[in-house]
Amino acid sequence: MRHLVTLASLASASAVVGGCAGGPEVAQGPANPSYAGIETILLDGEMVNFRVAMTGARNEADVEAYGRCAAAQYALIRGFGFARHVRTQVAKAGETWRGDAVYLISAALPQGIRTIDAEVTVRDCGELGIPTV
Repeated sequence: MRHLVTLASLASASAVVGGCAGGPEVAQGPANPSYAGIETILLDGEMVNFRVAMTGARNEADVEAYGRCAAAQYALIRGFGFARHVRTQVAKAGETWRGDAVYLISAALPQGIRTIDAEVTVRDCGELGIPTV
C-alpha cells in the first residue's frame, strides 16, 4: 500500500511539472495584439537573448509567450529540438510591452522544469497566431 501512495504522489508531481513545460500559456480574455518584432542576440554558443515588443498584450504572460515562440523557432532554425528558459524580464512603457528573454537551446531535452519542445511550441504558437522568428 505504501508503494501505491508513493507512486500516486510521483504521478501527481509529474503531472504538475509536465503542465509547466507545456505549450505557450497566454492570458485569457479579449486581446488585440500587434507584434512589433523580435531581436535575436547570440550570447554564447547555445545561450540566446530574445527581445520582443508588442502592443495590445493583456499582461506579462502574452509578452512571455511571444519570447517563448521566438526561442522555439530559433532552436529549430539552428537544428536544435529543445530550449530551456533562463529568465524573462517584461516592461511596459505607454502602450508598448517589451520582453527580454534568455534561453539555452539544445539538441537533447535539457534538465530543468522550464523546458520547451521546439517543434510542439512552434505549432502551438501558429495555432495561437503568435509569430516566431
